[in-house]
This record gives sequence, C-alpha cells and structure tokens, in this order.
Amino acid sequence: MRKLGVFNHVSLDGYFVDQHGEMSWAHTHHQDEEWNAFVAQNAGGGGTLVLGRVTYELMAVFWPTPAALETMPVVAERMNNLPKVLFSQTMDEAAWNNTTLIKDEVAAAVRELKSTPGDDMVILGSGTIVAQLAQAGLIDEYQLVVNPVVLGAGRTMFDGIQEKQSLQLTKTRAFGNGNVLLCYKPVA
Repeated sequence: MRKLGVFNHVSLDGYFVDQHGEMSWAHTHHQDEEWNAFVAQNAGGGGTLVLGRVTYELMAVFWPTPAALETMPVVAERMNNLPKVLFSQTMDEAAWNNTTLIKDEVAAAVRELKSTPGDDMVILGSGTIVAQLAQAGLIDEYQLVVNPVVLGAGRTMFDGIQEKQSLQLTKTRAFGNGNVLLCYKPVA
C-alpha cells in the first residue's frame, strides 16, 4: 500500500499561511548550505505530489519558469518532472507537466490511490486537503518545518479537524538558518 505524507512549513505560532494566504515567509531563511542540501535531497525523494488548487496554481506559475531553473535547478527539475495529483472542483484542466486532475471527493480518491501500486505520495501546502485527509485517517506521516517567524494571524493546516489527532514524534533536525524539521506519525 502506498503511503501518504505531508511536508509543510509552519510559523512558530502554528500557521502555514499568513493572514493574506501567503507562504513566502517560509522561504526567506535559505542562506544555509545544510538547509539547501536538505531541500534538494528531499525534492529528489520521488513519489507523487498531491496538491489542492491554490497550492497548484502557486507552484505551476513558478517551477516551470527560467527563474526557478536558474535559482534552484535541481528542485525545479524534480518538481516539473514528478507526477502530480491535483484536487479541484473548479478547474477544467491542468497544464503543468505530469499533472492528473481529480474532481472526485478527496478522501475517497486518496483511499483508492493508496491502494494502487506506485510510489508514495506527499501533500505540499494544501491545508484544506491536509485537514480532510487527517480527519479521514489517511495521512501516514507529517514532516513539518518550523520556521523562526511569528505571523500573529493566519490559518493552520488543521482548520476544520473535528477530532483530536494524536501524533508520535519520530525525528527532529535543526538547521543553521533556524528552521527545525519535526517528523510525526499518527498514533493508532
């Protein structure tokens, strides 16, 4: 069975987007060779990217550009070539390379995807999808990067969760730029 993970940045006060829905604050502490190597290695992990419409639109306008290829060539190449699953009720097509558009109910579609052969999957951004799939018990691992910034307001990726979700810490890693990776798995 394929596994489903989440990889997201969060602020010190727990938000994954600020009050304007922006995530640019998560990409301001990159002046660290160890962090840059981690990002390049993590992007090369393979698998299938799982995205909601908002995250997809943000990424699709950046990663295929010459600027992305110039500033982060390894990550851009992998982001552009990895298979992507886009969940959207409003979009009619997905033009970014290797993207499959799914309009079905998210939890049912992910349950079906997990049961098919293939590489593991990872959700990037896409807080609404994270909350839905966490509530349905379909997420196998959370990789959260806590950034050394306080936003004061915003939205958590768990907005809408109706039941307590207990997690077990499996790994931590601190970087020179102040980012801290926290890995968790759900407690059964």
